[in-house]
Amino acid sequence: MANIQVYYGPGVGKTSAALGTAIRAAASGSSVYIIQFLKGALEGDYWKRLEPEIKEFSFERSSHSFSELDDEAKKEEKQNIINGLGFAKKVLSTGECDILVLDEFLGLSDEGIVTEQEMVDVLGAGSDSMKVILTGTTLPAAVRRVSSQILKIVEEDGSED
Repeated sequence: MANIQVYYGPGVGKTSAALGTAIRAAASGSSVYIIQFLKGALEGDYWKRLEPEIKEFSFERSSHSFSELDDEAKKEEKQNIINGLGFAKKVLSTGECDILVLDEFLGLSDEGIVTEQEMVDVLGAGSDSMKVILTGTTLPAAVRRVSSQILKIVEEDGSED
């Protein structure tokens, strides 16, 4: 299984921390893929400036985050997200990159899109040489058990609520 690093918690900065790690790795010659979940379709093409070292993917079509969608739109986006997970599993199993960032991956079970076991199954496709960085607000117990390093991000005042 891949080396799994997690940034989670109620505080802000999880994605920024993951992207900072990714950018440092890319500057050192590593190839990086970033797959974003639950945030809606990407706007702008600023990621193109970081290619070919960093490639960013989002499979969602709506410009709104998943939590803002009505039930019908969520149903449609759920299939797009499942497609993104299939792509992530392919990337992990083929070793297409050195580092894979799965941004907001941890929220997929909270939203009822996949089970914790399905999340672990996706992560299990990676080789020992690959690094996977996960972000999200909550950390499912099954994902915690397979993680190599866990960093909890809390609010500035140190509170967790």
